[in-house]
Amino acid sequence: MEPGEYERMYHAETSHWWYLGMEKITRAIVDRYIHPPSGLKILDAGCGTGAAMSTYLADYGSVTGFDISPLALRFCRARNLTPLALASIMEIPFESGSFDLVTSFDVLYERAVTSDSVALAEFFRVLRPGGLLLLRLPANNWLRGQHDRTVHTARRYTAAQTAQLLKDNGFCLLHMTCVNTFLFPLAVSKRLLERIWPPTTNSSDLSVEAGALNGLFKQILSSEAFPAPRPGLPVGLSVIARGQKPKNS
Repeated sequence: MEPGEYERMYHAETSHWWYLGMEKITRAIVDRYIHPPSGLKILDAGCGTGAAMSTYLADYGSVTGFDISPLALRFCRARNLTPLALASIMEIPFESGSFDLVTSFDVLYERAVTSDSVALAEFFRVLRPGGLLLLRLPANNWLRGQHDRTVHTARRYTAAQTAQLLKDNGFCLLHMTCVNTFLFPLAVSKRLLERIWPPTTNSSDLSVEAGALNGLFKQILSSEAFPAPRPGLPVGLSVIARGQKPKNS
């Protein structure tokens, strides 16, 4: 990820419609299976600037975060977050069977992750038997755009690819959904327009100001918190999967 993106993330995570809507969707998915306060030991793998750690993940237990970027961890410390570690998701510096829940939000796709299978094997290793994995990934390779170049996207995933990745690395797939479905036509239009009129700056979608539409977009995305944990949604900009390490592992 370009260094400037971490600062954009840090300032956007408490007000941008995408982050606020995704928080509501993620809470709804977790709440369907975990009832706080539950005292879980949680690992946020690739914690970025720490917004998830400092807000909703903390409602479910004690959260440990790690990231490969010293800059990202600097922003975590600005939020007074601990414990933190500097590490790659392909070599997690914690003992096997240490955590009840591993979360990884939009990390596996990055080009710094040279093997998503190695990362999944590490998630599996650090989970206790019966532990849960909550994984969010960008969807559909054909949706690549300027945003992907700025955040160093190596791959985007279909739901089928995500399900196979979990199964190949020992997880039982419990639930799968796409999200950011209702705004999907707008996103596709933006990507198509970028191919006709390429952006002149090296910036991500976070640099696009929603202005007066920020509240509306937040409401639209947040409304997916009802269908996403239940039957799920068939298409969208992101894929969310919930997997479990078998209890007899």
